[in-house]
Parts: sequence; structure tokens; C-alpha cells
Amino acid sequence: MGTSYSITLAQLPEGLNESQLRQAFDDILVRVNGEMSTYQEDSTISRFNQSTGVDWVPVSRAFVEVTGTALELSRLSGGVYDITVAPLVELWGFGRVDKYQDRVPTDEEIELARANTGYDRLELRVSPPAIRKLRPELTINLSSIAKGYGVDVLAEYLRSLGLRDFLVEIGGELRADGRSPRGDSWRIALEKPVSGERSVQRVIEVGDLGVATSGDYRNYFEKNGVRYSHIIDARTGRPISHALASVTVLAETAMRADGWATVLLLLGEDAGFELAQRQQVAAFFIVAQAAGFATRETEQFTRLSGGARASEQL
Repeated sequence: MGTSYSITLAQLPEGLNESQLRQAFDDILVRVNGEMSTYQEDSTISRFNQSTGVDWVPVSRAFVEVTGTALELSRLSGGVYDITVAPLVELWGFGRVDKYQDRVPTDEEIELARANTGYDRLELRVSPPAIRKLRPELTINLSSIAKGYGVDVLAEYLRSLGLRDFLVEIGGELRADGRSPRGDSWRIALEKPVSGERSVQRVIEVGDLGVATSGDYRNYFEKNGVRYSHIIDARTGRPISHALASVTVLAETAMRADGWATVLLLLGEDAGFELAQRQQVAAFFIVAQAAGFATRETEQFTRLSGGARASEQL
């Protein structure tokens, strides 16, 4: 996944030591990568992307579940979020190929790339699980949601061992269950969206929830005084340019939190907040202003995050 992971347990499960657990975690993540990593040439997703056929391709139930969630979010967002956006991401230099890094594509290049996208050109079948493209050039990318799914798989493994008090983290996406080793709720620091520094905007308390943050302040390039983010609006083929800098989402799974955070960041402060309210998504928005940052949160976020008391301490 190109990142690190960490797992905090209140106690070790009976019969397993730390080394055995670490090996089990690694094995699980290798399996997830083997299905959903675009950096692995022989993964399920890479082989699907490399194919030029339009027939049904058998996949696992997990692959259908993750892809199906991404397609649901694509529809709810009106297409601003689209798991077939990879040609545009690569065109702007943020994918596997850095060919166009620090270079703004032409309008013609953007339109050519957009012609090979479209979530409505992808179909899923639940039984038997399979996927197919309706256009041979179509490719998919689950990077905006698969990391959260990996968190959930690790969490479910820990639950299968009888554990109920743990915190799983992969690249900043989290799943908190039960209580912390202190015996209280898990306290999560939400980062202030400032490039080049690490500081805390807000501290929240959570339990039995997935937590994910999406922001435009880490991965970008600047050209002629303009900053171009890696977050690409599939409708326009261009990076987002609004003032919303970061969105944190709480959800029943890290996978859904991961996907929703990206959706809301793409939509921006107003449209994103309105959709979050309609869909009852627990979301925390950080908006860049001339004098710093303003924050805004849905009622669901306030209720699930411990409210004002959590922000006072780590």
C-alpha cells in the first residue's frame, strides 16, 4: 500500500505472541494487496485493468464489496467521485506514471483522458462474484477506499481472536474498537491541514468506529504560482480548487469512512456539507481562510466524536 501500519492492543490474545500477530497482519495485508493494489502487476485489479475484453471476470466477494461501495459513492456524488478516474490522475502526474509531473495538461489531453473514464461503464455481479468493463480501455483504481478496507480486515481478524479493545491504523485511516489501554475512549488527533508541519486541529474520542481523513495539502505541485492537488474532479478532469482543505469522516467501517472522506473533499465545503447532512454522514470540515482555518461539522460528527470535551486533551 506504500505506507505504514500500526496496531495498538489493550492486551495480547491468549496463545499468540507479538511476533505471531505481526506475521498474521502481514499475511492479511499481502492478500489485500494481491487483489487491490495497482502497484502489483499480478494483482486482481492490475490484471483486470490490463485486459481488453468486455466479458465477465471472476473476482472475490471482497472485491465486489469494495468496488460496489465505490460505485455507490460515485452515484451519490453525482460522478465527482469515480473509481475509473485513473487516466486523469496519471495525466496530472499523481499516479504510477510521473510523466507529466509539474506540467499542466492541455485541454485536449484532459478530454482524451476523460473519454476513457466513467463509472457507469463498469458492471458488477454478486453471484457468482464478477466484474466487467463496457469499454475495453476502462481501468479502475480503489486507492481511495481499499486502505480503509484493509483496516477493516485487520479489525475483523482481531475480533475473531476474541479481542474488543484495539486501534488499527494504515496510513492514517483508523478503526477504533472498545476501550484504550487507559480504560477510556480512544483519543484521535485530527491534523491541521498545513504543508510541511505536523500540528493538531482537534482531538476526538471514538469507539467502535472507522475514522478517515482526506486532504489536499500533502500531495500537490505548483506551477506559475498555482497549486494543483492530487484530488481530481472526475466531472472536469481537473484538480479541485476550492477552499476545503480537509475532511474527516466517522463511519461504521473504515472503508466507508475512507470513501466518504474523498467524496466530501471533492465536493467542497458547501455541496459536501449538504450531502453529508442528507446522508447522515458524520463529517468534520476544515476550510482554509485568509486568517487561518474555519471548521464545520455535521450533527452526527458532534454526537459520535465526544463533543467539545474531547478537544481539550490527548
